[in-house]
Amino acid sequence: MFAQAFANIATAFSDTNGAPFVDAVAVWQGSPTYDDGGSITSPGTASEYPCKAQLDAPTQQMRAAEGFLETDVRVLVLSSSLAVELDTAAQITADGETYALLTCQRDAAGIGYECRGRKVV
Repeated sequence: MFAQAFANIATAFSDTNGAPFVDAVAVWQGSPTYDDGGSITSPGTASEYPCKAQLDAPTQQMRAAEGFLETDVRVLVLSSSLAVELDTAAQITADGETYALLTCQRDAAGIGYECRGRKVV
């Protein structure tokens, strides 16, 4: 109950002041289908959901994780702005860049998701 209220406040603040959360899109790629020979017959249909995200410097915990690269970023996504549950199968596009999510967990306050993202080139 309180988590949703705080998420709504953060969304309203961002909508009014333009920061720190920007318009973004969470995208899940479709599941391909294969023929008997193993060739892809259809790449599947992607699912896209608008959301609010903030790109930030990675935390110390993220920096200490195995496989961390200095180009990784912290991606915060407001749960009130997203109609589905976020997971690492998604990519986030914000500020003209797309990030693959390497980790994704609910933040301690339940306002949204804290993720480690890596720019997709």
